[in-house]
Amino acid sequence: MRLTAITWPRLTEALADRIVDLKPADGSLWPRIAIDGAPAARPGALAQALAEALRTLGRPVLHVGAQTYWRPASIRYEHGRHDPDAYYDLWLDTGALWREVFGPLGPGGDGRVLPSLWDPVTDRATRAPYEQLPPGGVLLLDGALLQGHGFPLDLSVHLRLSPAALARRTPEEERWTLSAFARYEDEMHPGETADILVHTDDPNRPAWTARGPDH
Repeated sequence: MRLTAITWPRLTEALADRIVDLKPADGSLWPRIAIDGAPAARPGALAQALAEALRTLGRPVLHVGAQTYWRPASIRYEHGRHDPDAYYDLWLDTGALWREVFGPLGPGGDGRVLPSLWDPVTDRATRAPYEQLPPGGVLLLDGALLQGHGFPLDLSVHLRLSPAALARRTPEEERWTLSAFARYEDEMHPGETADILVHTDDPNRPAWTARGPDH
């Protein structure tokens, strides 16, 4: 695998240019993009920069943070507050994402999407209003452990940290999640299945490779 050094602004520009030309293979009117990575890799920061770049290019964007689709604490912490298997298997409410995000943006959907469902800090519903994403608008979903759920993604970006870098950049109070990310690597091989792989061991010097017909 050949990786090319790049800056974050150039990477954002390259991703935006690729997304603008995307045509969903399933006939959907809305390109659906995932920025997948551990919190230490800061997928939300890339998603936010990408949203701004796409809007500059005239494309409407709906940015959804996967953590706003976590299940309530009563379910997340059923096996304790620091259970890595629960973090891996239970925290993300995939059914709600299908119902409120991917269903409305699929073939024949109406584009009416719920941008957030649950606030994991207050452990209450966000009560966010539905948003209407016009045809051609782009969904950007960012978060951890996003591959392997069968989401109908038109482009997936994985921000990879080596195990050593992930451990180094994960705060002490969150290191119990490390075994969940090790399991993710073993079971899902996200760096091999994503369309775009970005190595982020050095946060100031990313390197990337792209798959697809043009690369």
